Amino acid sequence: LTLIRRYWSHDERGILTAQTNVASCLGDLGRHDEALVLKREIYARRVAMGGAADETILTGGNLSSALMKVGRFAEAKTLLRDEMLPMARQSLGPTHGFCMDIEEWLVEALRMDPNATRDDLREAETIMQDVLQRRRRVFGPAHPSTAWCEGELARVREALAIRAQVNAGESKASPQS
Repeated sequence: LTLIRRYWSHDERGILTAQTNVASCLGDLGRHDEALVLKREIYARRVAMGGAADETILTGGNLSSALMKVGRFAEAKTLLRDEMLPMARQSLGPTHGFCMDIEEWLVEALRMDPNATRDDLREAETIMQDVLQRRRRVFGPAHPSTAWCEGELARVREALAIRAQVNAGESKASPQS
């Protein structure tokens, strides 16, 4: 990174790529808070630079993953739902793989959030059903991404079933007036 900054300081994309690699290494070492700081900076600079939507989307995906690793699910959901998804739909279209990836990341954030409500899980199920339908149409039923969607939909439905059991147990345990 130091060499790139010294000799190729004009190459902003190269610097961001090197910083992305450093952030990934920090995450791999379990230094998630440090990785998050760097990934925020990288994403902000990619957005400010404009240009290729795919680079910004990948950087935003890295940021959303880092946010989830440190338990900031609400922030990850806001990033995915309010910033990245509208950008991807506008620039790439709803059947582009990256657009569907963002929706899948949103579903993961909704499902993995320990404070997820039943409505959150229903939203995740609805999104995943829609993405799965598009994946089947665009990539076919045998594509690995389609298979992953089927598995994620099953995980969302399992989480919904668990939530229903917990809610049923709570309603039985609470005294009725």
